[in-house]
Amino acid sequence: MKLGIYVGSFNPVHDGHIKVMDYLIDNKIVDKVLVLPTPNYWNKQNLVDINHRVNMLKFFESENIIIDNLHNNYSYTYLVLRSIKKDYPNDSLYLIIGADNLINFNKWKNIDEILENKIIVLNRNNIDMNKYLEKFNKSKFIIISDFNYIDISSSEIRNGRFDKLDSKVKKYIDDNNLYK
Repeated sequence: MKLGIYVGSFNPVHDGHIKVMDYLIDNKIVDKVLVLPTPNYWNKQNLVDINHRVNMLKFFESENIIIDNLHNNYSYTYLVLRSIKKDYPNDSLYLIIGADNLINFNKWKNIDEILENKIIVLNRNNIDMNKYLEKFNKSKFIIISDFNYIDISSSEIRNGRFDKLDSKVKKYIDDNNLYK
């Protein structure tokens, strides 16, 4: 099975995140997506408790979208992938990243171990992906250049732009007095 690994803060999960998962599954790029919200090891501002972020993601769980809170205690992507590989030894792992992550991808810790897996790169912010992929074996990457990215960030939502939120997530945010 092709298992997509989608790591992020999801603070909060928004329509853009959901569109990524649906696109990859609907286009059979991956069979399932394992979604891992990260704890606050990057000292991000305004990061709500991970339990709230997991609860909001759970609204989208299905047979093809798995919300994971077992593998999110690692500080580095290579450790996340190593742990998932132990639990899913028969699956091929596909790390899902936005093109904006390519800018510093060569600086990621243990990049060679990460590149033992396939990397799905989704177009974002009109970044010239080829410029950053020159340093790598391009066969390790699946470039999604036709993905119609929703131009929204979680920080915009935290600042009050709730039009790109699912109604269940919006209600959860209101009920739990988050991002005030």
